[in-house]
Amino acid sequence: MLSTAEALATLLSAASPITGTESIPTLDALNRVLSAAVISPLDVPPMNTSSMDGYAIRTADLAAKGNRRLPVSQRIPAGHAPEPLKPGTAARIFTGATVPPGADAIVMQEQTEAAGNEVTILHSPAPGEWITAQGADIRSGSIILPAGTRLTPQALGLAASVGCAELQVYRRVKVAVFFTGDELTMPGEPLKPGAIYNSNRFTLRGLLEKLGCDVTDYGIVPDKLDATRATLREAAQAHDLILTCGGVSVGEEDHVKPAVEAEGRLSMWQIAMKPGKPLAFGAVRRAAHQADAAASAETFFIGLPGNPVSSFATFLLFVRPFVLLLAGMQTVTPRALSLRADFTQNKADRRNEFLRARINAAGGLDLFPNQSSAVLTSTVWGDGLIDNPPNHAISVGETVRFIPFSELLN
Repeated sequence: MLSTAEALATLLSAASPITGTESIPTLDALNRVLSAAVISPLDVPPMNTSSMDGYAIRTADLAAKGNRRLPVSQRIPAGHAPEPLKPGTAARIFTGATVPPGADAIVMQEQTEAAGNEVTILHSPAPGEWITAQGADIRSGSIILPAGTRLTPQALGLAASVGCAELQVYRRVKVAVFFTGDELTMPGEPLKPGAIYNSNRFTLRGLLEKLGCDVTDYGIVPDKLDATRATLREAAQAHDLILTCGGVSVGEEDHVKPAVEAEGRLSMWQIAMKPGKPLAFGAVRRAAHQADAAASAETFFIGLPGNPVSSFATFLLFVRPFVLLLAGMQTVTPRALSLRADFTQNKADRRNEFLRARINAAGGLDLFPNQSSAVLTSTVWGDGLIDNPPNHAISVGETVRFIPFSELLN
């Protein structure tokens, strides 16, 4: 069996960013991936500004005047252009307002006493005090968001702060999904004997949409070879990836494997991980008239195991980084935490285990009591996965590697 690291490295080596790009409004760019760096055309802030409500002064005036009382020569709200500060005077100024030429410090209002048109300065400021210098945040010409950045709300705000109304991004990754199994039933339909509700359809579609993919759902495909082949051919024409769940083993009713082999190429992997283990990776040929110099002649295929926790875990660990690379991201490795295990797991497994756990009030980890690959409740109860090495039992108090769902679901 392949180790998880070997399988992931092989999978990711096949992925490269899609070539299609587009320019979209910054307001609509959440979770999209930049195809070109954002370079600031200006300094931020574009002028010296006050970081406090108070009074703008010349520090030399305080040193020269004995009574420290200055006449107020102007009032400067944010958004208004000031006049040069007259020597021997102070300017009433507010947070974010432009510092008047000639002033070299701000005295916060709590350190002053105002009376009529005069103010008494009760503090001796150093030059530059409470002044945010022009370009203190961003310098004109600097790269503020490199290509390959996935745009968070704060990244959109940063782009807007330098006046970017539109951003160059990669197009959305197009993913086709379908599910095989005559036992699968959709919620709302009667559950016949031997049937189960298709939970994987909801989980996988949600995971893909959360990654920003353009998803085409072909639904439940009949357990027949010709129907599976026809769906693969159709899905290959306009998508970057085809994702299926179940049906890739060697049983007489498992038609996905022979269908992909007939329509393209397939590698079946046995991965030394729990839950998970089986994973299929390959590609489906596109029709000849669809292939051109700007597009690949085939569409990637990934087949996930059918058990709900297995498909969930293998998606997070393998499909997610693969999709993010296609989307144009450069860093796809989730960050892990080193946390204390507040439980004991005496039985070691020969495979790399990914245990559903959650952080407790004491900052340690609690383990979900049933780690079966069929127990979907563990994925809702938990808030991450413990990455437990092969052949390793866990003792209470031990430090373990924990990957939060907040890293895996974004």
